[in-house]
Amino acid sequence: MAVRAGIVVTGTEVLTGRVADRNGPWLAERLRELGVDVAHVVVVGDRPDDLRAALQFLADTGVALMLTSGGLGPTADDLTAEVVGEFQGRPSSVDPELEQRIGRIVERLMARRGWRADPEATAAAVRKQALVPAGAAVLEPVGTAAGLVVPPAEGRTGPTVLVLPGPPSELQGMWPAAVASEATRRALGDPGELRQETLRLWGTLESQLAATLRDHDAELSGLEITTCLRDGELEIVSRFAPEAQPAYDGLVGVLAAEYADTLYSRGPTVDDLVADALAGRGLTVATAESCTGGLLAARLTARPGSSQWVLGWVTAYANSAKERLLDVPAGLLAERGAVSPEVAAALADGARVRFGADVGVGVTGIAGPGGGTPEKPVGTVHLCVVGPDGRRSRSIVLPGSRSAVRDRSVTVAMQLLRLVLVGGPEV
Repeated sequence: MAVRAGIVVTGTEVLTGRVADRNGPWLAERLRELGVDVAHVVVVGDRPDDLRAALQFLADTGVALMLTSGGLGPTADDLTAEVVGEFQGRPSSVDPELEQRIGRIVERLMARRGWRADPEATAAAVRKQALVPAGAAVLEPVGTAAGLVVPPAEGRTGPTVLVLPGPPSELQGMWPAAVASEATRRALGDPGELRQETLRLWGTLESQLAATLRDHDAELSGLEITTCLRDGELEIVSRFAPEAQPAYDGLVGVLAAEYADTLYSRGPTVDDLVADALAGRGLTVATAESCTGGLLAARLTARPGSSQWVLGWVTAYANSAKERLLDVPAGLLAERGAVSPEVAAALADGARVRFGADVGVGVTGIAGPGGGTPEKPVGTVHLCVVGPDGRRSRSIVLPGSRSAVRDRSVTVAMQLLRLVLVGGPEV
């Protein structure tokens, strides 16, 4: 069996949804790369009793390592280090050398930002962040909070706890030192290799795939297969030990044969495929968006280096903007309406010409919740991509809220771009 770990994400702001959890998924993938299987990710608020309960729950599952994120700051609700020390049977006390190092960091930070604070309050905050459970290994701060590796006290059994800061940049910056710590290595032992591969289909129902997997269940021994359907994209993730590679190869063969018309990737996302095609072929793209409000351009420019192939975009909601900025004919708007296949094509052509791009994309629709008619209900979206190899259009009616319609429209646009640039399954 793979070495298993559990993660506790602390913070009432995360528990209540005011801040999205970026640490749990990031840590789970880093552990997977080390060959460690994550049993649970638990989110708790800034309450000591809830943190203790979460640690006990994970310890009872038999994990070799527990990780916490958050609760290492200077305020009264930052109690992770003390609670973990107590849980492991290791009382906490101030580490004078760590107190000095954190003090110097805080002084530099305050001087750089021009902050002023009461010296006694600052000293108390620094002292709190220098509390270290007896026998714990200290991980040097990336911000102002040190990390900790806290094994069980002598004579006690159970998992080692790796205590990490909450800000993602600090946690990620501390990760190499955390992994290199002798106490962490001792807890993990030799976890071996845990492989993960992804297949992506466009337009296949999850229930249809489930039936296929059931038909071939006997051939898939050793594979942990999960599926996720998002905006028409069906993602199939397989995790397995090296000895199960033949079973995974068999799965790929089955899906390639049965879903040849929808299997569009054996790993890369549609965003990867589009970016690689644009960069590899030396092509440029521009977008003209109405109902998506620039979300497609935001997705195209999310990765570093995208300025090489994204020339620009126009968000044109008013008909007058479509006419003046993208040369959509006033007569076409009057005759066919702003939400129509013809206007989507005109937007794509207008973006391509306006920016001198090789590829133009046009999107227009009714995201709702109002504005629909019997002929054009809410969720009606028309898209067009025009490029050097021709053009592809799609007209759809999407379900869901305003944000869901907009997000799904962007996904369809990305798939149309993939089809024009790379080929593969139809959209």
